[in-house]
Amino acid sequence: MIDRLAARFRERFGCDARIYRAPGRVNLIGEHTDYNEGFVLPAALNLATWVAASPRTDGRLVAQSEHLGDSREWDLREAEPSPARHWSDYIAGVAVMLQRAGYPVEGATLLIASDVPIGSGLSSSAALEVATALALLDLAGRDIDRTELAKICQRAEIEFVGARVGIMDQFIACHGVAGAAVLLDCRSLDFRAVPIPGDVRLVACNSMVRHGHAGGEYNRRREECERGVALLRAREPGVRSLRDVTLAMLEKHRTALPDVIFCRCRHVVAENGRVEATVAALEQGRLDAIGPLMADSHSSLREDYEVSCPELDLLVELASAVPGVCGARMTGGGFGGCTVNLVPAGMVDTFHERVAAAYEARTGRRPEIYPSEAGPGASRVQ
Repeated sequence: MIDRLAARFRERFGCDARIYRAPGRVNLIGEHTDYNEGFVLPAALNLATWVAASPRTDGRLVAQSEHLGDSREWDLREAEPSPARHWSDYIAGVAVMLQRAGYPVEGATLLIASDVPIGSGLSSSAALEVATALALLDLAGRDIDRTELAKICQRAEIEFVGARVGIMDQFIACHGVAGAAVLLDCRSLDFRAVPIPGDVRLVACNSMVRHGHAGGEYNRRREECERGVALLRAREPGVRSLRDVTLAMLEKHRTALPDVIFCRCRHVVAENGRVEATVAALEQGRLDAIGPLMADSHSSLREDYEVSCPELDLLVELASAVPGVCGARMTGGGFGGCTVNLVPAGMVDTFHERVAAAYEARTGRRPEIYPSEAGPGASRVQ
């Protein structure tokens, strides 16, 4: 990818480029907990977004997408760009938020390529944001703390693109660790690596059903959680977010919560506990304990949070029937996208064949399946 992208950049723009990479991710467990100040356990993938970049002297920001065959251009010396409901909003949003954070963005030409499938729940948007931000900062000769970089990219998606995402995706794109998942406390932003056994692979299965985070359902879930917090805080003044709520507290005030709000809150509160239990199982080498936790997570996402879909449920069912699979669940925001599966390295080919054939036979769709090891976070690669 590096040599090919460098050659294409040289052909199109007549100069050499620096190249930056930011990974996609899967979340092993801890779904819809990040914007509730809870715990998550993501891992960076080998799949990545690549940005070839060179500086400009005319104050213009030019972005071309290899995958989409499209380009956009802005004059950074004029007024701030405005959202256009277009893929380029992720680029423009990052430039705007960097400038607002005190990191002046100079002109640049960007050529973007990616093998993170769009709309799959593997965080193609955060990979694009982080790779772009890293390129713009490096071209301008500016350094930045990686956590601050993740926060700026999150603000770009919330305030410019319009998707009220948590911090997880941008954070793991910045802080990924080879061979490990990352346990992140989304309130304090404390984090630590949790090694994944070397003989286990992360396998994402793409349902080929696409979702949109900027659509109403994702934002509605966040609003429902916020309503639950407000109702609980009126009875428990110490509640700042669902992070502060226990299952016992939730049951105590069940009659004060509408049924839908209760179910949304129950998922988040229980999911935080599942994250901590999964970390303990990984650190103790008890892979047999992880499967039931991932299964419970998926059931909760399907029934309490209502963000799964028949295709995701089918992928989990098919994966769970393959001998040796350590766990399976949907990953990402939901409403389509991918499942994440923990598969012994020696079973990956068998897993691929069985799941793909059975899923296509049942749905008429051929799933894309991506085996990966946990990889590093964003960097300049050339």
